[in-house]
Amino acid sequence: MAKLQEKRESGSRSKTEAILAGAMQEFLANGYSGASMDRITAAAGVSKSTLYAHFKDKESLFTALIEGIAQQKLRLIFNLQELDVHSQDPQAALRHLAEMMLLKVTQEPQVLQVMRLLMFESGRFPHLGRTFVNAWKPGFTALSQYLASCPNLRLTDPEAAARIFMGTLVHFVIIQEGMYGKEIIPMDADRIITALIESILTSDSTPGPPSS
Repeated sequence: MAKLQEKRESGSRSKTEAILAGAMQEFLANGYSGASMDRITAAAGVSKSTLYAHFKDKESLFTALIEGIAQQKLRLIFNLQELDVHSQDPQAALRHLAEMMLLKVTQEPQVLQVMRLLMFESGRFPHLGRTFVNAWKPGFTALSQYLASCPNLRLTDPEAAARIFMGTLVHFVIIQEGMYGKEIIPMDADRIITALIESILTSDSTPGPPSS
């Protein structure tokens, strides 16, 4: 009996994954408004009754797809826990972190595609925009704490510095890859990383001499 139940659950998960894969293909190709549940059914290789048994409508399917991408992939990109940054000097740690983040984004092209889609659909689904932000919040918090633990950086606002650091990298990816900016304003990632790290390392809270 237990094995039968396990087999059914496994089959249900497989169908769910097939539906989400078909939905990804359809939403990316036609956007939310233009997406067809019939085409999703065909792409997933399931019956319409199976599709609606897993997702009651197009909105719930789109929501599940976006939330899954955010939770499973975006958290991996912004995960600082796996990086042994505290054993490195700040310059090496920040460069390693930036390079790892950009590398992970290039390894997860679906994230870029979904971010592009979500930018157009966030007005219709504001809660999904918040889901994406919440997915990278732990990484932002960890970076803030790391910067605050480095007094030699002399940062007056480590939290703002962390926002600038991660925001710059996200902006770079969105403009260069998501908006095809690399064809118009090409920029090597290493130049962005170097300038970003220099801006943090040269921060100085010591007030300068008064102007005459």
